[in-house]
Amino acid sequence: MKLKNTLTALVLFTLCFVNAQETTETKFGKGILNVVAKDSSWSMKFATRFQLLSTTGWDINDDNYSKPETNFLVRRARLKFSGFAYSPKIKYKIELGVSNRDISGASEFTSNAPRYILDAVIKWNFYKNFTLWAGQTKLPGNVERVISSANLQLVDRSRLNSRFNIDRDLGIQLRHHFKLSDKFIVREAFAISQGEGRNITSGNLGGHQYTGRLELLPFGKFKSKGDYKGGDLKREQTPKLMLAATYDFNADAVKNRSNLGSYMQTSTGFYETNISTIFVDAMFKYKGFSFMGEFADREADEAIATEEDGTPTGDIVQVGNAINLQAGYLFKSNWEIAGRYTNLNYDAIVGKNLEEQYTLGVSKYVAGHNLKVQSDISYTTEDGNGSGLMYRLQFDIHF
Repeated sequence: MKLKNTLTALVLFTLCFVNAQETTETKFGKGILNVVAKDSSWSMKFATRFQLLSTTGWDINDDNYSKPETNFLVRRARLKFSGFAYSPKIKYKIELGVSNRDISGASEFTSNAPRYILDAVIKWNFYKNFTLWAGQTKLPGNVERVISSANLQLVDRSRLNSRFNIDRDLGIQLRHHFKLSDKFIVREAFAISQGEGRNITSGNLGGHQYTGRLELLPFGKFKSKGDYKGGDLKREQTPKLMLAATYDFNADAVKNRSNLGSYMQTSTGFYETNISTIFVDAMFKYKGFSFMGEFADREADEAIATEEDGTPTGDIVQVGNAINLQAGYLFKSNWEIAGRYTNLNYDAIVGKNLEEQYTLGVSKYVAGHNLKVQSDISYTTEDGNGSGLMYRLQFDIHF
């Protein structure tokens, strides 16, 4: 029965795809299907993308240093739907993840179901420059996290992002922008969310999460939203700069990385503490050169989780700070060289050493970010001592 249903779904999808080829004119990277209703009451764009990743790692302190660990996988595979409903002022986005890495993380808090949904959000431009978002999507956190994984300058995001970002959540966001002069743009974003991450079905266990972000663009807009894309693929002919800061407060958080990480459970329920995270970041682009800098800092009222009698449970909020500096240059041949330095400095109670990572990458953009091959090599140290070497090669295609 399952096989029959699967085959039926594939046949229907194929028929829709064939029909779309007969009735629509699309370009590579602009979506597989673009439909607008005859009465212009709705639209839908369908696109898909995937990334194939090969990773080879060496523990340089291991006697078997000559025998690296190698891994091949479909890093990401996504289905994306977007458009407007009823009015062009009411937009929507749905993004589904279908690779094993995309849907992992099932637990009792997600009804033991795969986490297919990445984004399911409505955006209503209800008055002038004010837009209200509602649903599940990325919070207005550090710039590196908000950049799509399809538009990264290196193979993947930095360790600052993986340890300190605030990712996606379910809630509402209010966004606004205005001009201080002909070029100087100010953008603000405010969010109230559940505080426990995406696809949670059993929340809210703690309090709520409150996020605010302020962005300054003194030299005007980047081309093609380049402030949220890696590399200067548009070769800005005048300097473009974004300076931004985010403050995130998760009241009575029950996870050890704000809305991410592990639940801090006790014998009677969940340990709760207030967690605050600060991000300061910048993006600069000019004639093929790009620079991105980020600082993150996380604090908690009481970082060590305890039982009601004060006995430690073993869970600790991942408090500390990190710096990420990244720069690259795109040659006219569409080859790019980029480098990155990341520093992770945890508080002493976390019990983790100072980590530093140095990454050098090379990318070939065949059709911009929509079709590219990327490779990088990273050297990691702990307390100044070499600990690991990693080489990655990734193929990225985005219809």
